[in-house]
Amino acid sequence: MIQPIKPRAMFFGTPEIAATCLDAVASLCDVVRVVAQPDRPSGRGNEVRPPAVKVRALELGIPVEQPTKIKPPEVAAAWRALEVDVAVVVAYGRILPKAVLEAPRRGCVNVHASLLPRWRGAAPIQWSVVSGDAETGVCLMEMDEGLDTGPVISTMRTPIGENETSGELFSRLGPMGAELLRRDLLRWLGGELVAHAQEGEASYARMLEKSDAVLDFSQPAKAVHDRARGLHPWPGAETRIAAQRAKIHVTRVLEASGRHGRVGELVRVSERGLEVACGEGLLGIVEAQLDGKKRVAAGQLANGLRLSPGASLG
Repeated sequence: MIQPIKPRAMFFGTPEIAATCLDAVASLCDVVRVVAQPDRPSGRGNEVRPPAVKVRALELGIPVEQPTKIKPPEVAAAWRALEVDVAVVVAYGRILPKAVLEAPRRGCVNVHASLLPRWRGAAPIQWSVVSGDAETGVCLMEMDEGLDTGPVISTMRTPIGENETSGELFSRLGPMGAELLRRDLLRWLGGELVAHAQEGEASYARMLEKSDAVLDFSQPAKAVHDRARGLHPWPGAETRIAAQRAKIHVTRVLEASGRHGRVGELVRVSERGLEVACGEGLLGIVEAQLDGKKRVAAGQLANGLRLSPGASLG
């Protein structure tokens, strides 16, 4: 039996969520080149490490490029010479110029981790959690020169758990993006699927900054909780407890409404954690970590700091 000829493809991606999608594309296409961000320092020791996509590509025996610049015309010319049918882009981390977008015969497609046009941009997973969205998903889309503005080929949807962190959502959406590629990439290349313009109100998911990490207890308890879980694991939510900087790892909404004390007041220490009054409702801080210390249950932290009701956080 004659095996069908696989489409030739390139793959652009960098983090772990993209590595999962690379496996899917490699199972469908003849991936002749992978493009990833350069190796960078990471971790406590600031050791230079390769991105997850590079590691996986080398395991699969696929040549890897890690250009520091992709705008020079010779870069697009070299990729055009590879004569690929399509380039698949997943969390690469750079905006592709027009010449690169047009290098493959059918152009470039992107797996984006949101329900477009909501949360276009660099950090859609985190902002969907910070904003308290009940649902998100992944989109397979044709790329144009705009920022995640191209027509959508297909979508998969999933609910977001009320206590789910962005890190946990990352772990779920990577395999979902891979599943979407396995289901629909070849159907699109074969003309079975047609992309449609995005519909609805667009929103922008900007890059997170460390300044986003500070919790504001004047907001409703649910909004504080959503920010804490949306910023986990990076940059991590933080506040001040007994004048010490503390990273907040786990929170819960104990009461969604009502006034329970002045803003930021420690109402009580219980099995539910540090119960903190917010602008509306009551927040439970379940696990926290002081600078230079281990992550501990909030009750243990309260005992160590000799916290008592009436203390102020923030």
